[in-house]
Amino acid sequence: MIPYVTGTPGISIPSELLPSDGRFGAGPSKVRPAQVKALASVSDTYLGTSHRQTTVKSVVGRLRQGLRDLFNLPDGYEVLLGNGGTTSFWDAASFSLIDARSQHLSFGEFSSKFATVVKAAPHLLDPVVIESPVGTHPTPEADDEVDLYALTHCETSTGVAMPIRRPTGAARPTDGGGLVAVDATSAAGGLRVDPAEFDVYYFGPQKCFAADGGLWAALVSPAALARIARLTAERWVPASLDLQLAVDNSAQDQTVNTPGLATVFLFLEQVEWMLAGGGLEWSAARCDRSAEILYTWAEQSDFARPFVARPDQRSHVVGTVDFVDEVDAAAVASVLRANGIVDTEPYRRLGRNQLRIGMYPAVEPDDVAALCACINHVVGALAS
Repeated sequence: MIPYVTGTPGISIPSELLPSDGRFGAGPSKVRPAQVKALASVSDTYLGTSHRQTTVKSVVGRLRQGLRDLFNLPDGYEVLLGNGGTTSFWDAASFSLIDARSQHLSFGEFSSKFATVVKAAPHLLDPVVIESPVGTHPTPEADDEVDLYALTHCETSTGVAMPIRRPTGAARPTDGGGLVAVDATSAAGGLRVDPAEFDVYYFGPQKCFAADGGLWAALVSPAALARIARLTAERWVPASLDLQLAVDNSAQDQTVNTPGLATVFLFLEQVEWMLAGGGLEWSAARCDRSAEILYTWAEQSDFARPFVARPDQRSHVVGTVDFVDEVDAAAVASVLRANGIVDTEPYRRLGRNQLRIGMYPAVEPDDVAALCACINHVVGALAS
């Protein structure tokens, strides 16, 4: 094999190879120019106004209805919104959703964090944690002592996705079984999901929904709503983590505290763009096409391969590609960045010689193909 050099020499990628948009981050992700233009058009009527008044509340109401439609939520499910992002939601769930003991699937940086939160909570029993090596995912196990199963739809750090199904053999919550709560931060809007298989599906808007962070959304079943009402009545809960307050305020199309109005608006624009295109199936199909392009290229490459070995566990929204030792992925990412193709670096704590590619709905599949061509060009130039 040709000995590839490391470092970051001044390599220019021909303009005809470059993607139309060079943003491939796993989050924050590409924001479509049309979203920004729409936000600018309401800069003097919407931004800087009260979130308790009709101007903002109507936008929040459209967002909540749009999410109901996008995910085809059954009757009785509610859309909740709150400030703080997914990390804050984990804290809130430890007070407002877990009765005593939870089960967590841990297969990467982010899927492990919720379990860490729960283990530190003095009012809860130690969680049951089922682990698998990075690059794979474990399977939930029915357990009568568990009152909440914590799943992750897509592990953003590794590019592993898992199907969302209730644990085989577990009783439904209406029959005394545990709730199923799904961290869908990088999956929601880009991967298919059946609402009948979850009780809480929560996420931030900075991935598939092409907005800024600092906000969480949760799709919540009647069983989970009943759990929230009971636990927040039985135990002390900090107001900022009280999901019953989120329930009450969301019903009024507002958040407990002032949200980032730009984030809410960008979120809405992306949801309505997805609905106009054909809904979740259309959105997921865009990600399917991008993933097909990326993984086919990696499988056919002589210097790259998909990090996730099993095709059925490869995420279609966040792709990870390992390089052979002779190719310095960091150098490739640096040259790409110098040419306007940004945020392809791997997750910092994974420590692998790889690139990580965001393939969210806003990313054009043709741009993923162009990215692959650019990587080929850069690796060839580094080898010459």
